[in-house]
Amino acid sequence: MLYHPSHHVPDLAEAEAFFARVFGRPSTPLSALARPGPDGSPPRRPVPDHSTFTPIADVLFDSIDPRRYVVAGQQRYADVDRPRLKGMGWYVDGIGSLHRSLLEHGYTVVDQLDRVVDGEEPPTAVGSPMPLLFTTPDDAGLRYELLPCIPFPLDPRLDDGWSLPPVADDDPLGIVRCSHHVVLTARPDRALRLALEVFGGTVVHRGRDDVLGATATWVHLADGIVEYAVPEPCTVAAGELAAVLPHDSYHSIAWQVADLDRVAEHLAAVDLGLVARTDDTLVVDPAAGLGIPWRFTTTTVPGDPRP
Repeated sequence: MLYHPSHHVPDLAEAEAFFARVFGRPSTPLSALARPGPDGSPPRRPVPDHSTFTPIADVLFDSIDPRRYVVAGQQRYADVDRPRLKGMGWYVDGIGSLHRSLLEHGYTVVDQLDRVVDGEEPPTAVGSPMPLLFTTPDDAGLRYELLPCIPFPLDPRLDDGWSLPPVADDDPLGIVRCSHHVVLTARPDRALRLALEVFGGTVVHRGRDDVLGATATWVHLADGIVEYAVPEPCTVAAGELAAVLPHDSYHSIAWQVADLDRVAEHLAAVDLGLVARTDDTLVVDPAAGLGIPWRFTTTTVPGDPRP
């Protein structure tokens, strides 16, 4: 299943405040996993402080401050002056088989230090035996993080017996579940080859995304839906994609909600403007939405096989 979206932000405290104010969800920093010694002494092994995690329905959202993401003494991600979605992490069954499939299909695999790996066995995390590998945006479109499903205390979905909860009465947005993730691409053949042939996804719908102004293909992949959208010329999405070409752009996350008016009223109350609204969908102004044009909809993707 999707481990987490990766969202690069210049200020983790600002991200936590945003999710509390807008989504009504608390966040937990990765550093909270640090455990003191049995005598109350400081933890023997420091826990990184570069991330904060926010559970939202069936998604675990990861906000990352690139300045704090230091591995083996080096900052691994470039600084950002504004928030932006960067990539996705996936839990994988059979990580070794997937690693070899990526290589057989001609994809570049790198480790946590961005070193190219071409051996039969997947790379591991720095200082750990846990397999951890990444694709590169040059040939995969986006940087995808791939790792086995290991115990992670900040992911409630891994608890025994977890299931998607019903809409909570005190949820200001009335979120049912994640509808889908939106990826902009000028090379749908590249995006779909990876999603279908290597990751094992299935096309559930093809058509036009009227809200975005794009021709799109929706893929059921693991526990979610990913929309690969080719923006039409002169649209806002086309401008966003042009800024990152030849790579793809992780554009947005769409949430299925119970009541669109409830969402609109709450967003107005927290001063989040809209850039689009139809009878069944509204889109948040990314300038006020922590860099993301969040989409809220009462519809489901045609062909979505999830219950």
